[in-house]
Amino acid sequence: MTDNADIDQRIVPVVLSGGSGTRLWPISTEGRPKQFLELLGPQTLFQLTLQRCSNTDLFAPPVIVGSEAHRQLLQDQIEEIGSEAAAVILEPCARNTAPAIALAALACEDPQSLLLVMPSDHIIANVDIFLDAVMQSTAMAKARWLVTFGIQPTGPETGYGYLQRGEEIFGSSESFAAKRFVEKPNSENAEKMLSDGGYFWNAGIFLFRADSYLSALGTYAPEMLAAARMAMEKSERIGSEILPDAESFAAAPSDSIDYAIMERAKKVALTPIDPGWSDVGSWDSLYDASLKDDQNNSEKGEIVAVNSKGNLIHSDELEIVTYGLEDMIVVAKGKKVMILPRGQSQNVKKILEQRQQDD
Repeated sequence: MTDNADIDQRIVPVVLSGGSGTRLWPISTEGRPKQFLELLGPQTLFQLTLQRCSNTDLFAPPVIVGSEAHRQLLQDQIEEIGSEAAAVILEPCARNTAPAIALAALACEDPQSLLLVMPSDHIIANVDIFLDAVMQSTAMAKARWLVTFGIQPTGPETGYGYLQRGEEIFGSSESFAAKRFVEKPNSENAEKMLSDGGYFWNAGIFLFRADSYLSALGTYAPEMLAAARMAMEKSERIGSEILPDAESFAAAPSDSIDYAIMERAKKVALTPIDPGWSDVGSWDSLYDASLKDDQNNSEKGEIVAVNSKGNLIHSDELEIVTYGLEDMIVVAKGKKVMILPRGQSQNVKKILEQRQQDD
């Protein structure tokens, strides 16, 4: 049995689940965004994120920050896998990641708790590699560094921000000072960064002490900290659920942790990792992360693909039959069917814009 001293040292997972993106339309909607979908098996991305930190020797029960609109979804999916949260913080409105993380840090009883902040809609194929990197980074986080995890790039991706590696920290070859954050580049700049070396994809995964984060927030975004603190002081608590005060939280400036803190703070560390990561930010990235059949098709649902190869075919209800189809994305949800070439899934945004205009 773990004694109290050990329990106090466990890392607190902070799972961010407030996203309502529709890049995986038509199956992902504001009412049921991608983190709550079973995209790669019987469990949702949210549930896989919780299981990633289920080792009770290493991790305390998680703090989950999500939208009040997804209250029932959150509770149902937590219960389905037999998990138990220390707190489920229900945001009354979306204010981006920096205020959301502030709520989680303020909810911690021990200000020196190490927080492992993770989006709930990412894939990590090799969890052991990821956890090893987290444990190797705890000494830096305890020493008040704000640690970010950089993904080893596999190509000149233009859909991610990048992190540049600086000098080694603590004489270790595992972690480095973060030299700079780079916005999503064009193809030419992405190729140059890969050629130069020392650049990593920004996965939006962090490790730091709760008080270190709140201190940085007080320095660089004091209005945000004040709004989050007031929202928590005036919050309503029902069991493990925390409902921050809506008016107070709405006053917080909406900003990401990268812009508000990480790009400005002095002690930011970078731990490079290569754990088979994907943010599943498009149908193309889902195809890349999925298992394929002998014709290189990724299929889910009632699918018959004859002389067809290199396709992603996903259906919740309809039977889909193809012949001679190559390198396409076919997605059916209820009465909605979307068809587009692979490599073009960034245009889902344009599809949605056109649909809104037609409505």
